[in-house]
Amino acid sequence: MDKIKIIFEPDKNKPFLVIYKPKNLPSAPLNKNDKNNALSQAIQIFPEIQNVTGKKQIEYGLLHRLDTATDGLLLICTTQECYDFLTEQQKLGKFVKYYTAKCDILAENAQKLGGFPENRLSPHFDAHKTYRIESFFRSFSKGNKEVRPVTSESPLSAQNKVGTRKNYITNVTILEKKENLCRVECKISQGFRHQVRCHLGWIGLPIQNDKLYNFKTKLMCENSKQHDKTKKNHLQHEDDLSFTATKIEFEYPKGDLNSYEIAFTWT
Repeated sequence: MDKIKIIFEPDKNKPFLVIYKPKNLPSAPLNKNDKNNALSQAIQIFPEIQNVTGKKQIEYGLLHRLDTATDGLLLICTTQECYDFLTEQQKLGKFVKYYTAKCDILAENAQKLGGFPENRLSPHFDAHKTYRIESFFRSFSKGNKEVRPVTSESPLSAQNKVGTRKNYITNVTILEKKENLCRVECKISQGFRHQVRCHLGWIGLPIQNDKLYNFKTKLMCENSKQHDKTKKNHLQHEDDLSFTATKIEFEYPKGDLNSYEIAFTWT
């Protein structure tokens, strides 16, 4: 089992810990007996996490999640007061998360995947420029394993599948651009499941090795599943998602800005 790394340990004034979660390790348990996850590892080191009542009983002080395929920073509270305060900060858009990704430039990506609204951004992205992506979201695909953006211009059939009509915003800055590849930094203050991955796929900048939102990688995996199970397993373990949660910023206590940052873990 891959192990978490402690980035910041809780103390009297700042009763929270910041950890690094490796790729392919779930953020939270599926049930009370599940120990193969980042939160359970953190509880072994800091059992006081269990004194916090969170969104779900088995999630305790875990403030937010990362996709299993994504590595990077997670914050876990060790007191109820801290958890309640930071939960309110999240609702106010004052808990800011940054992600770094290496992306393919594929203008036809959303069309190939299907289910996306029209992309009104130019397919020609400029280095060092920031683009604002916003939408509602709906579940998509068999078993709801994926999501799709929904806008006011989407068909009513898609709009009717939106739960809470909440607008989610991803700010995408092009850090570096080379031929058909680019490196980006994405900033969000409120997140939906797969938000950044899906928004990048929508605008034609799917993350490299993303088996859900990069049509080339998805097609490769589907072909491997049909023709060569051994090769499929190789793809699952060797082609890591080029996507890391690299930075978080938030206030705690009120008026005290905290910032934690790591380098991305892919090349």
